[in-house]
Amino acid sequence: MWGQYCGLLINMDKMVKERAKPPNNSPEREPFVGSFFRSQASSLIATSADYLILIFATELLGLWYVFSNLISGSVGACINFTLGRNWAFKRKESGLSGQAFRYAITSLINLGLTTGGLYLITEYLGFHYILSKVLVGIFVGSVFNFLMQRYFVFR
Repeated sequence: MWGQYCGLLINMDKMVKERAKPPNNSPEREPFVGSFFRSQASSLIATSADYLILIFATELLGLWYVFSNLISGSVGACINFTLGRNWAFKRKESGLSGQAFRYAITSLINLGLTTGGLYLITEYLGFHYILSKVLVGIFVGSVFNFLMQRYFVFR
């Protein structure tokens, strides 16, 4: 009887310890340096599309550069999300809807920062809109976007 009681306690202890462990459903996170460089490459591809659409919409279609930026930034965000999820951070096994929601929040903040910065630098400092976009994009892209994507979107 005493042996059965001890066996029951040991089994209960094992069960409690197993339940206390956090689930390990997601794959191990990619090393920081590798994900940083892949993220920058993804951003370069998305940014290239962003700039091409910005220039096309502004110069050839005659749209106001701020409106063109909203369109081009949205397209660039879609490209960057796809590359980030599948290649840069390799988190395609994680839930798509959660990542998409977190990315949408990040993208809206990014679009607000870049569009606001673009407008302010162009209108108040007198820079050409493309140079303004480059200056704002370097800061927002390298600081805000990488950190938000690594630690918030594709966590």
